[in-house]
Amino acid sequence: MKSKITAIVLAFFLGGIGIHKFYLGKSVQGILYLIFCWTFIPALLAFFEFFGLLLMSESSFNMKYNNDFR
Repeated sequence: MKSKITAIVLAFFLGGIGIHKFYLGKSVQGILYLIFCWTFIPALLAFFEFFGLLLMSESSFNMKYNNDFR
């Protein structure tokens, strides 16, 4: 089970290099973040993803990332 809080913290602090993508099981996107980290575009995207994760409900997070349909 993936933790929403962990994903939020990773997106905030290490989102510019895509660590939160690897944590959430999106390895291809994580690799793209690593490749383009020097452009600061992944950092900008991670900033918006941080707020998206922060505002996402726990049930939506579980449905999307934990395959939990409760």
